[in-house]
Amino acid sequence: MKPATPHFYKHRQRLKERFVKAGLDAFLDYEVLELLLIYAIPRKDVKPLAKNLLHRFGSLKNLLDASPTEIESVRGVSSHTSTLLKLIKEMGTIYLREKAREKPQIGSTRELLQYCMSAMGGLKNERFSVVFLNTQNRIIKDEIIQEGTVNQAVIYPRKVLEHALLLKASALILVHNHPSGVVNPSNADIQLTKAIHDTARTLDIAVHDHIIIGDNCYYSFREEGLIP
Repeated sequence: MKPATPHFYKHRQRLKERFVKAGLDAFLDYEVLELLLIYAIPRKDVKPLAKNLLHRFGSLKNLLDASPTEIESVRGVSSHTSTLLKLIKEMGTIYLREKAREKPQIGSTRELLQYCMSAMGGLKNERFSVVFLNTQNRIIKDEIIQEGTVNQAVIYPRKVLEHALLLKASALILVHNHPSGVVNPSNADIQLTKAIHDTARTLDIAVHDHIIIGDNCYYSFREEGLIP
């Protein structure tokens, strides 16, 4: 006798068909996650697990920002599943980075901000990066300069400018995150920005902006008038 088809198989097929026809706009968050989990857990009803994960982390963003250990602490989640979730997050970050690089010119564009918020928004530790630009304000490279506590004692302007000269960059955008989620700059942030800006100016290298990334928000030194 042929085994009965599990009840959730047809539901899975309907989810896939909805996505193919209309994308994710009409999906609830747990349905988005359920559709993804189908590919990690092929022989089990994953709707309860999708709901449990969202209940545990509060949102899809928080789930994707969580560490593999945190994700695997939820019953029913294997390393295979947590790896898939982290892969999705990293692929999204790569996509946004490439999208930003395609822009004819970069100042502090929305595409660049989306990339920075994806790359840094969920980090538990502070990170300081620099986006190096050519004479057409196109991205040459974005590079992590320092991880850990970010202040002027750690990030020397000379270190940033040495990288700029090596890459023959004409302009810079400084980017770092505040894991606390609060994006207001500290006195150390302001002093560091001024030191890099003043040193860069002597080498005819422009500092377009310093962006601080928080929890779904950002602070732009240029927008706030702190960079002339």
